[in-house]
Amino acid sequence: MHLWRLWIVSGVLAAFAAGAAVIYKWTDADGVVHYSDQAVPGAEKLFISSTPTKGIGKTTGAAAPATPPAKPPGRLDYKVLAVESPTKEEVFFGDDVVPVRLGLEPGLKPDQEIIWNLNGSQLTDQGSDALNFTLPALSRGTYVIGAVIKDTTTGQTQSSESVTFYVRQPSSLAPLNPQHK
Repeated sequence: MHLWRLWIVSGVLAAFAAGAAVIYKWTDADGVVHYSDQAVPGAEKLFISSTPTKGIGKTTGAAAPATPPAKPPGRLDYKVLAVESPTKEEVFFGDDVVPVRLGLEPGLKPDQEIIWNLNGSQLTDQGSDALNFTLPALSRGTYVIGAVIKDTTTGQTQSSESVTFYVRQPSSLAPLNPQHK
């Protein structure tokens, strides 16, 4: 590496360390790009900042916005979209049915549907607007349930957090505890 390039790189790094600086960029007759903190005729003025919202770019005289622009309101802006039942890590015993309930605020809008998934497979026994239903007696095991709201006109989706729950079956060696029934 040429010594002058080392100085240029050092100067650019020093500019980053200082927080903000103006540097100049130009290309010589041989096609070599140069950077300097001194103005050179025909050089392009660059602004360097260590703040993540500005980065390196041409100066335009206008300051970059401090906050990102607000996203336009969408049809899937649910404040609450959560599986309320079963609760996380809940345990069901024996032949209990599992009550399922989705908290949704605001309510489901026209042209939107609820898609329920159990262990990665879509449940098809519920209507597309089912906020409450029960799962019949499930086999012993670990289950994960979640819901997705889909806007049928735009194809956009918004998902709930998945909830893991367990089903235990009593045996003659470990009979069902009466307080769980």
